[in-house]
Amino acid sequence: MSNSTSPQFLLQAVLESFVDGILVLTDRQELHYANATAQQLCFQLTQKVGALPEIIWQACEALIDSRDLYPNQPIVLESEVESATVNLRIRVQWLQLDTIDRPYLLVRLQDQHQATQRLAIAEAQTWKLSPRETEVWLHRRASNSRKQIAIALYITEDTVKKHLKNIQIKRQFYIDMQDCRVTSSSGPFKVPCFV
Repeated sequence: MSNSTSPQFLLQAVLESFVDGILVLTDRQELHYANATAQQLCFQLTQKVGALPEIIWQACEALIDSRDLYPNQPIVLESEVESATVNLRIRVQWLQLDTIDRPYLLVRLQDQHQATQRLAIAEAQTWKLSPRETEVWLHRRASNSRKQIAIALYITEDTVKKHLKNIQIKRQFYIDMQDCRVTSSSGPFKVPCFV
């Protein structure tokens, strides 16, 4: 088997491709793996290259402590961290591999700002928003006020209000169309939709 198709190479390629940060640690706080996203997020929290933030290790310790209470149950612990530089969701679980005696800790780090932005983009595509409506929606999903959106996009608050109203109409139309499809396909009769 060539190096590029070995299981270890494939696993590393998969872990690197994740949008989330991935850390693999021992229960002794030894770092075995960190993808590029995890390294960046840890740096944002500590301002030190290669340092494991204390808040992440605290989540790991909570999972380690729970091992005695729930020895045979799969547990995923979640925690959220908000700092000036990042808003992070931390998920920690055990990772048992056949090739090792002791399980590792698998830590997933999700940048909530990025996750919200991806969700807003997906919604904009689903609802068929215009480019400008998409810009407004990205800001709204980031919890910006109408005034903040207006300043950021160099438009008036009334224009922001108009865009938000159009977004709501398109969103509601999409929901109504989904309801219509469910109603018309769930029974033996075709139900006309007047949306």
